[in-house]
Amino acid sequence: MTERTRLNARELVDLVVDEGSWRSWDTPPERGPVTDAYAAELVRAEEKAGLDESVTTGEALLRGRRIAVILGEFGFLAGSIGVGSAQRVVAAVRRATTEGLPLVAAPVSGGTRMQEGTPAFVWMARIAAAITDHKAAGLPYLVYLRHPTTGGVMASWGSLGHVTVAEPEALLGFLGPRVYEALYDKAFPAGVQTSENLYAHGLIDGIVEPEEIGDLLDRTLAILHAPGDAVVPVLPSEPVDDVDTWESVERSRREDRPGIRRLLKYAATDVVPLNGTGQGETEPGLLLALARFGDTPCVLLAQDRRGQTETSPLGPAALREARRGMLLAEELRLPLLTVIDTPGAALSVEAEEGGLAGEIARSLATLVSLRAPTLSLMLGQGTGGGALALLPADRVVAAQHAWLSPLPPEGASAIVHRDLDHAPQMARAQGVRSLDLLRAGIVDVIVPERPDAADEPEEFCRRVGEVVRHELAWLRRQDVDALIARRARSL
Repeated sequence: MTERTRLNARELVDLVVDEGSWRSWDTPPERGPVTDAYAAELVRAEEKAGLDESVTTGEALLRGRRIAVILGEFGFLAGSIGVGSAQRVVAAVRRATTEGLPLVAAPVSGGTRMQEGTPAFVWMARIAAAITDHKAAGLPYLVYLRHPTTGGVMASWGSLGHVTVAEPEALLGFLGPRVYEALYDKAFPAGVQTSENLYAHGLIDGIVEPEEIGDLLDRTLAILHAPGDAVVPVLPSEPVDDVDTWESVERSRREDRPGIRRLLKYAATDVVPLNGTGQGETEPGLLLALARFGDTPCVLLAQDRRGQTETSPLGPAALREARRGMLLAEELRLPLLTVIDTPGAALSVEAEEGGLAGEIARSLATLVSLRAPTLSLMLGQGTGGGALALLPADRVVAAQHAWLSPLPPEGASAIVHRDLDHAPQMARAQGVRSLDLLRAGIVDVIVPERPDAADEPEEFCRRVGEVVRHELAWLRRQDVDALIARRARSL
C-alpha cells in the first residue's frame, strides 16, 4: 500500500474554509523555564513547522458560515501538547463559547509533550472542562481526527465531539504503538488502532477524505443551525379507513413495506448519518442521524427494518446507541424523533448477558425526563420492549397499519391458548392497531395508507414527512419545562 499524503494545518485550512477568510486567534505561547536542549528543540520545531506551537487556532467562514477552528500540526514536535499549546486550545474553546460559534477541531498528535511532563499532562482535564462548557451552552463541537492522534489528545478533545469522523487509514488510539513495543517488547497488534476499525466498533461516525470534510461540515451545520420553519406547517388531516386489525398486522409485515431509509429519501431535506454508541458498539438495527424535515432539524433514532434479521435482531447495543442520540438532542437543544419499526428485540443469551432489560428501562427513564421536545413515529411493527423503549414522547404519530403489542400476536396466542391459531383474535382483543391506540390516547395522529404503504411508497413517505415536519415545527416552539411537566401528568 502506498503511503498517503497527509496535509499540514495550513494546507487543511486552505482546502476547507472559504478563501481568504482565515483569521488567527493565536498570541505568542507562554514558555516557562526550559533547559537549553529543550529550547533548541523548540527553535527547530518552529523552523520546521512554520508555526510557533503544535496547535493553531482561529476563525473562518465555511460556505459563508462563521466557525471557530482548532488545528493540530504534527510538524511541531509530533503535534505534542505542552502547556503553551494546551492554554491556546482552552482559550480558543472559551472564545468560541463566548461568541456563540460552532467549534471544529482537527487534532493530530502523539500526545502529551514529554519534555514538559505532568504540568502539561494535567491540562488535558482543563481542555475537557472547556469543551464540556461549550457543549453545555448548546453549541456544536465537531471533530476531524487526523493521522496520527494518540495519547492525551485522543483521550480528551479528540473524543468529545457531537460528531466525530476521521481520515482514512489514520492511526488513532490511546496508547502509542512505540510505547507499547518498548514496554512489552512486542508490536501492538496490527489493524486495531485504525480509523476503519474504530468505525467498525462504533467509536467514530465516519471516515472522510480531507477533500470531502468541508461538504460534511457544511451539511452538518446546515442541520444544526437550521432556523426552523417560519410558521408551523398545516397538519395534513385525512380520514382513515377502518381496516381489520389482523389485516393491518399482515400489511405491516410485507417485505416491500417502506422503512426509515425510504422515508428519509423521500421526506427529509438533509441527513447526516452517525455511527455507534461511541463506546465500542454499533448495531445495524438502529439508524442514528442528524436530520432536517423542511427547515426544522432533529436528532433521529430509527429502528431500521433492513438491519434487523432473524440472525441479527435488535439487541441491547441498539438501545445504548439510542441513548447516545437522546443525549445529543439534549446537548444540541434539538427535537428528538424516534421511529418504531421492529418485530421485537433479541431473545437470546447474548441479549440477556448484554443487559437488554436494563437498557429498555434506561431508555424509558431517559425519554420521560429528557430536556428536549420528543416525537415518536410508529412506522410498522411495534413488538414488545424493543418498541416500547422508543415510544414515550410529547407527541406520537402512527402509520395506519403500524401497531404496538407486548408480544407478537402469535406469542400472545401461545401464552393464552397454547397455540398460534388465535393470533388474529388476540391482536383484536389487545387493541394493538393504530385506530385502537388513537382511541386509547396513546397515539395523537394517524397517517393513512392508500390502501397500503408498500403499494404507494413514495406518496406514503411524503405524507408521513409532512406530518413529521408539522409536529417537529410545533414542538420546537414549545417550552421544554412545560413539555416535561405534561409528560409527568400524562404517565
